[in-house]
Parts: sequence; structure tokens; C-alpha cells
Amino acid sequence: MNMGKVIAGISVAIAATLFFSIFIVKEVNQAIVLQFGDPKRIIVKPGLNFKIPFIQNVVFLDKRILNLDTPPEEVIASDQKRLIVDAFARFQIVDPLKFYISVGNERVARSRLATIINSRIRNVLGQQELQTLLSEDRTKQMALIQEGVNNEAENFGIKINDVRIKRADLPQANSDAIFRRMQTEREREAKEFRARGAEMAVTITSTADKEVTVILADAQKKSEIMKGEGDGKRNNIFASAFGQDPEFFAFYRAMQAYEKALIGGETSLILSPDSEFFKFFGNIKPPQSN
Repeated sequence: MNMGKVIAGISVAIAATLFFSIFIVKEVNQAIVLQFGDPKRIIVKPGLNFKIPFIQNVVFLDKRILNLDTPPEEVIASDQKRLIVDAFARFQIVDPLKFYISVGNERVARSRLATIINSRIRNVLGQQELQTLLSEDRTKQMALIQEGVNNEAENFGIKINDVRIKRADLPQANSDAIFRRMQTEREREAKEFRARGAEMAVTITSTADKEVTVILADAQKKSEIMKGEGDGKRNNIFASAFGQDPEFFAFYRAMQAYEKALIGGETSLILSPDSEFFKFFGNIKPPQSN
């Protein structure tokens, strides 16, 4: 009976020892085996591994590419303009031992990296003018930032794969001031354009009126010339007719006088029957009745 208990106890002890001796490193992890806090082994390949129970313990580190969002940082450009910069980085733990010795864990590493990134951003962007920082052509500046951050991150066993600026905005007070200045400038330009438009409209109208006057004067001139030519031809015709038949010409002129005198139907003339005006009516005989 006692022997059975001993065997059972030994079995439990062996099982417990095996349980606390075995650990598994996953595909996405790397591990450091510590003995009383001192690193003893670095394991980067996934699989089943062993450690001394109760003496050694294991710290797991992520070996994937990790993302880091830095807090917004105010940057003063070389022209003393202020800018709020929001950046992010992608990093990877490439030296687990150096990482563990220098920063200990990922939380501390993220804090240190954020400080380094913001410091580097201030140093690099502070040497550029605001216009350059707000433009899309920031490749050179971002390369300098990444290079500087990576040089410092190597001391922590970290490789920086990328550093980017997510957002670069002016402080709210600066934005409002710039907006008001831009609005004032646009209003001034609009007034100038309207004034130029009004001036051009006056010029165009004056030119058009002048051209209309010239065209009308030219048309009137041509009309008078044509009328004069027509009157001349008519007078020539009348003169020719007068020369050929003076009585007919006198009759025609008398008919024109009658037309002008009697036009309208409301004209009253009191004349003597033997007036020169009626000389062509004196020979008119009434029609004979059958």
C-alpha cells in the first residue's frame, strides 16, 4: 500500500516536472530562457523546447513587424511657422537578447521609440520651411528621419522598417489666421477682377458705340450719295423729258403740286376759277350723254 503511494507520488512529481519543463515557441514568437533573471538561451525557431523547472523561466517576444503610432508633436519650421505632426512607424525585434537587456519589454520599447521618432522629426523638419513640409515632396526628409531613428533603435535590437507622417496640420490658431488672410486676399483679388471687368466693359461699350456711330455715319453718307445720284438721274430724265415735251413736263409738275396740296382730304383752298393752279382743268369737258 505504501509502495503504491510512493509510486503515485513519484509519477505526479515526474508529470509536474515535465509540465514545467516543456514550452512551445509559436511561429510568430521568439523566446529567451532566463535563469534567475540572466539570459541563457535565445530561441528563434518555432517548436517544442525544454527548460529547467522552477529555476528557469521563458520570456516570449513578438518577431512580426509591429506598428507604432506616435502622439502628435508640434514642430517649428525654419521660418518659425508651427506645425502639428502625427507620425507612425513599423518596427521589428531582430536581436532578442539586446532588446531584453536594453528595454526589457515591448511597452518600454514603444515609449522609447516614440520619444526618438518625435525628437528626430523635430530635428529634421525644423530645418525646412513650412511650404516644403506641407507639400507632397517629403521623401528626402522622411528618409533622413528613418535613418536617424534606425541608428538609435539598433541599440535596442530593433530594426525600423518605415517611418511616415500621417498628418501635418497647422495649429488651430494659425489655421484660423491663415484662413482669414487667404479670405482677405481672395476678396481683394475679386475686387480687382471686378474693377478690371468693369473697365473692360466700359472700353468695349465705348468702342462699340464709336463703331456704331461710324457705321451709321458711313451708311448715311452712302445713302445721301445714292439719293443724290438718284435725284440727279431723275432730274436728267425730267430735263430730257422737258426738252422733248415742255407741255407734258408742266402737266406733270402741276399734278405733283395738286397731290401735295390736296393730300389728307382736309385741305381747303379758296382760289379764283381762272387761277393758274386750275389751268389744266379748264379744258376738261364733261362727258356727253347719249
